[in-house]
Amino acid sequence: MMTKSASMIVDKDFVIGKVDDRLYGSFIEHLGRAVYGGIYEPGHPEADERGFRKDVLKLVRDLRVPIVRYPGGNFVSGYDWKDGIGPVADRPKRLELAWRTVEPNLFGLNEFADWSKAAGSEVMWAINLGTQGIEDARNVVEYANHPSGSYWSDLRVSHGYREPHKIKTWCLGNEMDGPWQIGHKTAHEYGRLAQEAAKVMKWTDPTIELVACGSSALGMKTFADWEATVLDHTYEHVEYLSLHTYYGNAENDTPTFLARSLQMDEFIDSVTAICDYVKAKKRSKKKMFLSFDEWNVWFHSHESDKKLEPWQVAPPQLEDVYTMEDALVVGCMLISLLKHADRVKMACLAQLVNVIAPIMTQNGGPAWAQTIYYPYLHASVYGRGQALVPLVRSDKYDTKDITDVPYLESVAVHNEESNEVTIFAVNRHLEESLAFEADLRSFGACNLIEHLVLENDDLKAVNTASAPDNVRPHANGNASVDGSRVLATLGKASWNVIRLRTK
Repeated sequence: MMTKSASMIVDKDFVIGKVDDRLYGSFIEHLGRAVYGGIYEPGHPEADERGFRKDVLKLVRDLRVPIVRYPGGNFVSGYDWKDGIGPVADRPKRLELAWRTVEPNLFGLNEFADWSKAAGSEVMWAINLGTQGIEDARNVVEYANHPSGSYWSDLRVSHGYREPHKIKTWCLGNEMDGPWQIGHKTAHEYGRLAQEAAKVMKWTDPTIELVACGSSALGMKTFADWEATVLDHTYEHVEYLSLHTYYGNAENDTPTFLARSLQMDEFIDSVTAICDYVKAKKRSKKKMFLSFDEWNVWFHSHESDKKLEPWQVAPPQLEDVYTMEDALVVGCMLISLLKHADRVKMACLAQLVNVIAPIMTQNGGPAWAQTIYYPYLHASVYGRGQALVPLVRSDKYDTKDITDVPYLESVAVHNEESNEVTIFAVNRHLEESLAFEADLRSFGACNLIEHLVLENDDLKAVNTASAPDNVRPHANGNASVDGSRVLATLGKASWNVIRLRTK
């Protein structure tokens, strides 16, 4: 088998930006079995006294998920958060119109705050700007964050939560430019509403940070004009603008599928440019950061979702079973996020459990890690520190949609506290390995800690309840170090993590 070559130079002084821990966030929506049967299943053998599945919590804690967006998603635009507080027996069942199910409201704000604490995560709360507005926006902040001595804070205390939840990060609605969204709005309508909601939320708690909705996807007709208009209203009131994207391989065109992260790069660059245009227009000194709060592979479950009977409680929806090639795409997308660590400060893999998720469960049965769990795990655990500018040389290929695709996708992260440099690398070539060389000249002599590899001869291989370890990383990579030069063979269609100790 032939071997192609690729190289990368990194220098510790050429820094993209500090990696915000929240880059490795995730997302739980009241959709399918994400909550009921996912993170929460009273009566399960692994459930604790609150109904939280301990097997799921362990998998989440191992990922070191720093923040989780909740409760939606499309769900939030028809959701009344007050339905999910107080005595469970008094909570109403509602028809949930976004996903055509019945929401029993057994799990709400306080339960999610408890679960997040148990998972070691912070809460990113999304407010309803579809059917609700300014008044409800300030009330939920008061309920969650005000210590006591007011109506809503005292109501929280009466519900058994004397200490405020201190939720710092809040999303101003969800995908409000989407015609599918309950309460869909024009850019001006949303921008004005988001601006006024932001004002009262920050008057209630000046310590919070806010995320305004960008376009639902790069392909939306509203894209770019939407961002510019919304920021024109909200620029001085919010800290982040959101981006969403999903990729799929319904055409079974793997070379194109593996190249999609280049489109993610372009998307981030375009939104950054719009943010900086509005900054210039307003003569502002404030820099707008990005929250890529929905991203993943999503296409496997589309046909089965069309056949679901409506008005069930927690039916199996969006339950993509992920393949080896999906894990490679997720790895490339993680590298894209790291390459934009100067502006993308938060991101949420959508979602966390059962619904297009790295973690799967059976009701009453086991929980296991899907293929995409592993690049997410590696990046979250080893990708904290300073993202370094990658100077990559690699042969390239063209697809019908995307040209000049490098076979090597790579970035490095320097963690000064632990004296480690971690190289993340994907070989996109489906048939040939890559002879890889990384020049870390500014770090001096380094020692190899380990070379982790995720690979499988079958790109369609999956993990299941009966075969949970079918696709699993190994530590048998062949990386070696000669002074400050790293040499390795990156197997065909593989995800690689090369960890180095600096002196």
